[in-house]
Amino acid sequence: MFMYYVRLAALSYRRNPILSSLMVLAVAVGVGAYMVVFTLNYVLGGDPIPHKSDQLYHIQFDYGDPDVVDFEPPPQLTYRDAVEMLEQSNDLRRTATSKFVAILEPPGNDLRPFFVNGRGSSADFFAMFDVPFQYGNAWDRASDDGQRQVVVLSQELNERLFGGADSVGETINMDGLVFTVIGVLDYWTPTPKFYDVNNGPIDIGEEAYIPWSLIAGQQLRRSGNTNCWAAPENSSFEAFLNAECAWVQFWVELPDQQTFDRYQNLVNNYVAQQREFGRMQFPVDKRLYDVNEWMVYNEVQPDETRILSALAAMLLAVCLLNTVGLLLSKFLGKSGEIGVRQALGAGKGSLFIQHTIEAGFIGALGGVLGLGVAAIGLEGIKILLGPEAPTQWITINFTVIAVTILLAIVSTIIAGLYPIWRACNINPAIHLKTQ
Repeated sequence: MFMYYVRLAALSYRRNPILSSLMVLAVAVGVGAYMVVFTLNYVLGGDPIPHKSDQLYHIQFDYGDPDVVDFEPPPQLTYRDAVEMLEQSNDLRRTATSKFVAILEPPGNDLRPFFVNGRGSSADFFAMFDVPFQYGNAWDRASDDGQRQVVVLSQELNERLFGGADSVGETINMDGLVFTVIGVLDYWTPTPKFYDVNNGPIDIGEEAYIPWSLIAGQQLRRSGNTNCWAAPENSSFEAFLNAECAWVQFWVELPDQQTFDRYQNLVNNYVAQQREFGRMQFPVDKRLYDVNEWMVYNEVQPDETRILSALAAMLLAVCLLNTVGLLLSKFLGKSGEIGVRQALGAGKGSLFIQHTIEAGFIGALGGVLGLGVAAIGLEGIKILLGPEAPTQWITINFTVIAVTILLAIVSTIIAGLYPIWRACNINPAIHLKTQ
């Protein structure tokens, strides 16, 4: 019977194509606009590493500037605190990580030197964040301690330098330093980039990964945000490292509550110790944030997206109200046909199912067309962001497709309840006299 009712819905569409197409268009515009905003919220507000997001924690220390009222502590660590926490967390997976930029001199003469965006990290970075490898693997902690000049390339940089071949064992020159390639990543672009939301939650991933200790050891050019609340003693790099300047992200993996409690005590004791030295005098509400808490704290999903959600929902409501009127006009226009079906024995239940499926049919067509509207809207957002902005995360995936079509069908059926009720309560005697 279901396919029979679907055929009736298709015949009804062909009998009144203009009115039916107007309904499809109204549903498509409303649902498509809403799905543009839904996609933004889905990506920015989603859990980027759901199977362990409650095990990865970022530290927030009690930094503060006594000369600034309502000073907001920076979401990063100073160099000396990061080094100290690495040493005190030696029995756990943990990583200090920050960005750098370098000039890369490609092997051979086919390419000119170019800038690469890199990331220094501890060896545990890759295992903590489930970073996939295409070739080779990560370095070990001995390489961190010994400042070995090893590098892991992104898939894109490996393609650019070595044509996508297995480059493990090859060497590259960055800022005059020779690095040995020990690994190549598989495709990996977490969005949001939860491990460094401070420097751009939707930025593209880095191209080269090296031991974090090399950034200080070789005085590489750092990049990313730096927050200072006390000037370095002089202009030397060593003075900067010892200054009250936060520029390092620090993550630790705490697999269970017992480990969390133990590490919480470690962090609290460290803060108390530093407070005795005159540092960390501004207590914070919380010192350990898991992945989702950290994204909320840093407002990865801006308030503007919530406003856009409300506006898109209102547009969808307006489109559905128009659909109510159009469905009512269409169903009441079939009064004679409905009267004949009732005279032949069709009950109200049968008529209700028939017209519900017809409304769902309109909604399904509107959902398919709405995907096109959503795709156009997302392309418009890419254009508004400009060519320099990272837009690889703005895309329609299977979840968005499924939600779009389901939303279109359900919302159209809900909008059609009143017209369906009116159609089911038509008096057949009146309309049979006119046939």
